[in-house]
Amino acid sequence: MTLKFALAAFAASLSIASAAAVPVVVHRDPGCGCCEQWAAQVRQQFGRRVNIVDDQLRTALQRAQGVPASLSSCHTAIVDGLVFEGHVPIADMKRLLAQRPRGVRGLAVAGMPIGSPGMEVAGQKLHPYNVIAFGPFGQTIFARHGG
Repeated sequence: MTLKFALAAFAASLSIASAAAVPVVVHRDPGCGCCEQWAAQVRQQFGRRVNIVDDQLRTALQRAQGVPASLSSCHTAIVDGLVFEGHVPIADMKRLLAQRPRGVRGLAVAGMPIGSPGMEVAGQKLHPYNVIAFGPFGQTIFARHGG
């Protein structure tokens, strides 16, 4: 039993290490500065490399990834097979990646709400916003912030 436990722990550590080696890919509207601020937070809190791609055809990527047009923002990230549209808080991303609920393709924060990750403005208070889970079963509120 001890050897079995040790092998399982070793396999789990390899899985975690290989996931950390896979970069997060962020497709953004060309030249968008707030996307870099959000990506820096992802890099710091995930401990992974972040590749930013200036993508003039991002709308096609959004459609291909199932992002509803009503939830569009300035960047689309792919992390471990899940889609994150806009300024989604990193804690919400980590929770979705850990839970992987059935029928959820990703999370989105529509627009660019002040105070969301990457949209912090000194002297401005956080505007309330929702993080929306989307997928083949529709849309639902995953988290509320600032309200």
